[in-house]
Amino acid sequence: MSDKSKLSPETESRLKASFNLEWRKELRARIPVKERLEIGRREMPARGHERVRDFLEVNQGLSVEEAVLEAKRCLDCGRPSCVSGCPVGIDIPGFIKLIEAGEFAASARKLRETNSLPAVCGRVCPQETQCEQVCNVAKTTGVPVAIGNLERFAADLAMRSGTFASLERTAAPTGKKAAVVGAGPAGLTVAGELAKLGHSVTVFEALHQPGGVLVYGIPEFRLPNRILWAECGLLERLGVEFRMNFIVGKTATIEDLRADGYEAFFIGTGAGLPNFMNIPGENLAGIYSANEYLTRVNLLRACEFPVADTPVFRGKRTAVVGGGNVALDSVRTARRLGAEKAMIIYRRSRVEMPARAEEVRHAEEEGVEFHFLTVPIRYIGDSRGRVAAVECQRMELGEPDASGRRKPVPVPGSEFTLEVDVVVVAIGQSPNPLIPQTTSGLKVGRWGNIEVDPETMATSLPGVFAGGDIVRGGATVILAMGDGRRAAAAMDRYLCEKR
Repeated sequence: MSDKSKLSPETESRLKASFNLEWRKELRARIPVKERLEIGRREMPARGHERVRDFLEVNQGLSVEEAVLEAKRCLDCGRPSCVSGCPVGIDIPGFIKLIEAGEFAASARKLRETNSLPAVCGRVCPQETQCEQVCNVAKTTGVPVAIGNLERFAADLAMRSGTFASLERTAAPTGKKAAVVGAGPAGLTVAGELAKLGHSVTVFEALHQPGGVLVYGIPEFRLPNRILWAECGLLERLGVEFRMNFIVGKTATIEDLRADGYEAFFIGTGAGLPNFMNIPGENLAGIYSANEYLTRVNLLRACEFPVADTPVFRGKRTAVVGGGNVALDSVRTARRLGAEKAMIIYRRSRVEMPARAEEVRHAEEEGVEFHFLTVPIRYIGDSRGRVAAVECQRMELGEPDASGRRKPVPVPGSEFTLEVDVVVVAIGQSPNPLIPQTTSGLKVGRWGNIEVDPETMATSLPGVFAGGDIVRGGATVILAMGDGRRAAAAMDRYLCEKR
């Protein structure tokens, strides 16, 4: 089957009828359920070991033949639990059945009904703990449909074939102005949803490129910049204006923007304040927060120094403290910067690691060394004030803590030392404090997060909404986008009531 760059009249009719079910019944009937369940999952092809020498994308995407075969594994259930497992409510069986039918452009359009960033989400979403975890095929066979891989396939193929630019206004211009603060996944989602509804949207971003954590926090070997630029380009063609190098809270406050005629506001400034352990030696040279380390490499191109202006120390023995996706991104980046020994130091066991299983597997394939049930207790410097070693202590798992995971407990007398010349601390981040500090009356929680109504994402200030990591702390891209969709719907209602 080949991609159809233009939607057939029949497919257009199907989409307008909200993808109604007669032809889907016919498609289901072509392959008995038993045969569908016997089809093995198509695994994502990846580059080999040469990948540690560059920042090119590791995963290569499914071929047309693999994608169609994988789509046939979907049972098109009458009660698709996968949809309820998706924070943005994608019609998952709908887009997958369109792939099975060879209607690839229609599949991408189906995705975009609820997801403004499908090519991004297909790469970085933790589908294994969301939609795929509750897939009904998995309940029978133990192996879910590869929903994320199929999402990436449909979005990428539409991009390559020129059918990607399918975002359209669904309402006449309203004359209402909305300001989105922060061009991360939550802000981009809000911008796209409001623009489709006819509102005038300006995105204010502190950095020189849009994307937020998608561009400064996720390496190109997982999410190439070209994918993000294509997604942002669609928003611009929809009428969204991006104002870069604009720090709301410094360049202008929320009240200043209100005086300029903006009537509704979305705050999506993320969690950019890094957390540290506050142990001896943490101020030694060569110790980075993951936020600084990844921003230098991803956004400021330190990987290309001296061609790019921003340097980063390329250590031969790099230790990364933490067990989440940010830690895995950091340690895999260190390998690409030339670290001969790149280590993860994590205080729990592999079972408790919050990082995606695929990222852990890729790190192992790339030669990363894991020190589980281990915690740093101090850093040791050399005569120049640079980090030279980290003293660690072994841990054992005790009773579960508030997170439900077994709490690590120090093992007396188990201290040992690792030689290092770079350390990256990736133990989480706190919400960006600037807007709460400069916006009178904005209610914040104990940890500096903006408090919102979870149904509407409305803050304590009229017309001001918030979502993503500034509300949740460190969370996932897709949860931030779910916040954005809820906020956009509430903002639309708010703006329409002001007519």
